[in-house]
Amino acid sequence: MKKLLLIGAGLIVVIIIVLAIGLSKLGPVIKTAVNTYGPQLTKTELSLGDVSISLLSGKAELKDFLLGNPRGFTSPEAMSVGKIFIDIDPKSITKDTIVIHTIEVIAPSITYEKKRRTDNFKTIINNVNSYTGPSEPKQEAATKETSSEPGKKILIEDFILKQGTVTLATSLQSGKSIKAQLPDIHLQNIGGKGASPQQVSQEIFKALYGEITSRSVIDTLNQELKALEKSLGTAGEDVKKQVGGALKGLFEK
Repeated sequence: MKKLLLIGAGLIVVIIIVLAIGLSKLGPVIKTAVNTYGPQLTKTELSLGDVSISLLSGKAELKDFLLGNPRGFTSPEAMSVGKIFIDIDPKSITKDTIVIHTIEVIAPSITYEKKRRTDNFKTIINNVNSYTGPSEPKQEAATKETSSEPGKKILIEDFILKQGTVTLATSLQSGKSIKAQLPDIHLQNIGGKGASPQQVSQEIFKALYGEITSRSVIDTLNQELKALEKSLGTAGEDVKKQVGGALKGLFEK
């Protein structure tokens, strides 16, 4: 169970930690925080196209979120999301616990890449777990050392992820994408009365990774691969071996 909690897409932990970093400074700086601190956190390319946020209403819209893959993986990205909607209780921003009414992730495109006995998501989460904090100017860091302010806690009342797809990264040159629909996710009251960003992320990771590797997703990817293998007909044996290797790799843990 502990191992499972460390697995995920990387996107959610970035959003939650960046919210804690950005909103605790009382400014609409999510985009800057993502683009500056995000790559330090995941050790991958990470960018956010645009952010519109109103601290009065507590509503924010994040556009064009891209999470790259770690070094050693061949596909260009692990996840991209066109829009993420966030509804925060503005009165909670200055308190110890930030209350997020809703996080709604719309149509995430997930690329799942296996490599030996690991995958791109596990590697990203290992990077996140080894994160020790953002690199900041020495003067600001010295000020922080003398501060006794506790870390922000998070409560998410509703987390919704819908209309997602999972594409299996392969080295096949057939031009055909091997993909499956990701089951929708709806989690409620994440963090109880308030938990650390890491603790909140673990609950989301467990649900997200559970759906990515669910029987419905794996079976669909398996069927797509078998259909491709069948359609190759008299294609070269080397191509068929690549398909067989992809099928085997999909089920290796």
